[in-house]
Amino acid sequence: MATCPECDAEIEVDEFDVDKGDLISCPDCGSNLEVTSITPVELEAVEEDDEEDDEDDDDDNGDEDDDFDDVDEVDEDDDTAGEDYE
Repeated sequence: MATCPECDAEIEVDEFDVDKGDLISCPDCGSNLEVTSITPVELEAVEEDDEEDDEDDDDDNGDEDDDFDDVDEVDEDDDTAGEDYE
């Protein structure tokens, strides 16, 4: 049995059914919780909005810029660029 850190509700979690790092929801308040310990089972609230926004921003902005930079570098270094083949 574990306790929700948000609403103090008792949550029935079998230590054999979860692994450290698993995410579960509190059936009473709906909070997203992470399993931080298995013996005994301990839960910690997860702040999804902040973490997901940061990860999405990093993935979207960084990857797109890098892809365009790589294409430009290939075009500049290409010795055959602009040559006509007959």
